[in-house]
Amino acid sequence: MTGKPDEQRTVKVSKYLSKHLRHRPERIGLTLDAHGWVAVDDLIRATAAHNFPITRAELDHVVAVNDKQRFTVEGERIRASQGHSVTVDLDLPPVEPPPYLYHGTAPHALAAIRAEGLRRMNRHHVHLSADRETATRVGARRGRPVVLSVDAGTMHTDGHTFHVSANGVWLTDAVPQRYLRFPTA
Repeated sequence: MTGKPDEQRTVKVSKYLSKHLRHRPERIGLTLDAHGWVAVDDLIRATAAHNFPITRAELDHVVAVNDKQRFTVEGERIRASQGHSVTVDLDLPPVEPPPYLYHGTAPHALAAIRAEGLRRMNRHHVHLSADRETATRVGARRGRPVVLSVDAGTMHTDGHTFHVSANGVWLTDAVPQRYLRFPTA
């Protein structure tokens, strides 16, 4: 056995958890608390009841090896680190950002971004990266990546609030166009 099925299962479990801890908890009978947490035992029972059984060992493995650290386990509860479309308050304190942050996107989104800036769309926040490499990986999910620079220092000075999630993703409500730097080529 090459280990390939285990890797495929890990990805499948990670996507399943993302869907249900960020977007559709009610689909499997889960109720997230105000801060997005759910008891691990409740999650395991819900996945089994909906024909996608996950063991605690498998859950712990997915949390540990997820390259984006999408999930946080605290004691006997779990939540998605960020990216929710359901109402949650991650209770993250405001943090002063570095001078520049980065946003990876696809070329087809540039016209709207030039006109409207970065909007959170169906999520709670705009997601930003601390470095170009991460933003490039994010942008590459939808084809050829385009990386925008965000003048986060000036935004902060101008009164915009930033937070940083448990997995290092920078969050803000919106990035007006005037704070964006577009690639020239």
